[in-house]
Amino acid sequence: MADAEQGDDLADLRAAIAACRICRDAPARGPGDRLPHEPRPVAVISARARILIAGQAPGLRVHESGLPFNDASGDRLRDWLGVSRETFYDPDRFAIVPMGFCFPGYDAKGSDLPPRRECAPLWRGRVMAAMPQIELVLAIGQYAQAWHLGSARAASMTETVRDWRRHLGRNDGPGVLPLPHPSWRNTAWLKRNPWFGEDVLPELRKQVKTLIE
Repeated sequence: MADAEQGDDLADLRAAIAACRICRDAPARGPGDRLPHEPRPVAVISARARILIAGQAPGLRVHESGLPFNDASGDRLRDWLGVSRETFYDPDRFAIVPMGFCFPGYDAKGSDLPPRRECAPLWRGRVMAAMPQIELVLAIGQYAQAWHLGSARAASMTETVRDWRRHLGRNDGPGVLPLPHPSWRNTAWLKRNPWFGEDVLPELRKQVKTLIE
């Protein structure tokens, strides 16, 4: 019965998120900062998954397809996790909820803008409360790390990831494993920080295997 009730709550929450247009209709910074295109919230909220992938915001390809991490970054992330595409998109194994649900657009240099300011304050707490079964949060990038780690986050993303053992072993809620964004823009970072592949990825794959099996 509990699963059924949670499922009903999640269905309502999914519908409300899909209908959200706050970044277009009530932008945090005023009318001049409206999302310049039709919002398309992308999130996978699950009643059974024990792992939450907390990313930043959808890119253009994800916005067009409606499928999270449906791009080169997703290919690298799946390699990090050691899972197939089929397993990755199984909602009984992974919840995928970014800090911002909609593609935020590009800056003047052609890079993705940060997640919209409206999204996390409105939805994040509600989403987390609706998924009490989550045991591990993969906090990808500085925005997810800021929300899920709060004051425990270090001054830089590198130092936050380097301190992964402390965050993973915390006892006040699900463990949090901070990760860099799997974007190919971070290839140079991965080369400068070989400890990530040597130390973090084996533990990540171990945690994932345990929780999805």
